[in-house]
Parts: sequence; structure tokens; C-alpha cells
Amino acid sequence: MAQIFTEENMSFELRQSPIPEFSWHTSQKLSEIVKSKHLQFDVRSLDPGKYSYPYHFHRNSEEIFVILSGKATLRTPNKFVELNKGDIVFFEIGPEGAHQLYNHTEAPCMFIDIGTNVGLDVCEYPDSGKINILPYQEIYQSNQNVDYYKGEDKVSEKWTLGDRT
Repeated sequence: MAQIFTEENMSFELRQSPIPEFSWHTSQKLSEIVKSKHLQFDVRSLDPGKYSYPYHFHRNSEEIFVILSGKATLRTPNKFVELNKGDIVFFEIGPEGAHQLYNHTEAPCMFIDIGTNVGLDVCEYPDSGKINILPYQEIYQSNQNVDYYKGEDKVSEKWTLGDRT
């Protein structure tokens, strides 16, 4: 069955980070309401002078923004672009798909944020060197890369059977 979302039947809540510049209004989880298996989508509104999420890219999720009203500046790895009502932007998997929005105007910018959901995803934040294991929200500094076998040198000690027979 088709489900239609309108301004009249959607509610929005303010998402405010501890850093005042990161703030947006988001609809209730529309993809959860329709029980979507492979898409995550919400309507978001970015107030003037505010940034969307920190600059990031995904390792296992494609993303699309559709600008419904207003304008915003899009940051990508290669340039800054002004987005306008009706624009559709696709973000590919990997560093080439890194993105962030900033509302440089005096009016809100409303957009649909659509992403694929195929299980675990790793979101990376190039500005701060963090990684985020989604959907668990486990966030780590990425500068702690270690060798695959680090700490595995005493494997035989872990195989002592003792009382187990």
C-alpha cells in the first residue's frame, strides 16, 4: 500500500548537537513508519546559519538529497556548490561521496535525505578523523589503525583446556 506523507501529517523535532552550529529539524523516521527494508529516508529542515551533519562519507550506503525548498551550500571533496529547490544530489559510497550542507541564506532549507540500508555501515569523518559503526553509533578515532595480528601472538595460551574435556 502506498503511504503519502504531507506537511499536515508529518511532525518535526529539533536535533541540537552540543556544538550550536550543528542543528536541524527532522521528521519522524518515515522509513520506520513504512517498514522499509532497504531505504532510510526523512525530511529535514536546515535553519539559516546551520550545518547538517559533520562532513562525512559512507562505506556501505549510497545517499540522495532532494531539495524541496530554500537553498544551501554543499561541500564535496572537490568544490562548494549552491543547491536550489528541485536539485537532486547523489552521493556515492566512499571518499568521493563525502558531503556536508550549510544553510548560507536567511530562510530554512528543506530537503529529503534518502539512503540505502543494507546492514552495517561505516561512516567516516575526514575533518575529525573519526569512524562511526552504524547503526550502533560506536564512534572511534581512525588514527588507531593496527596490524591485523596485533595481540594475537599468545594464541596457544587461550587454548588451554584445563577442566574442559
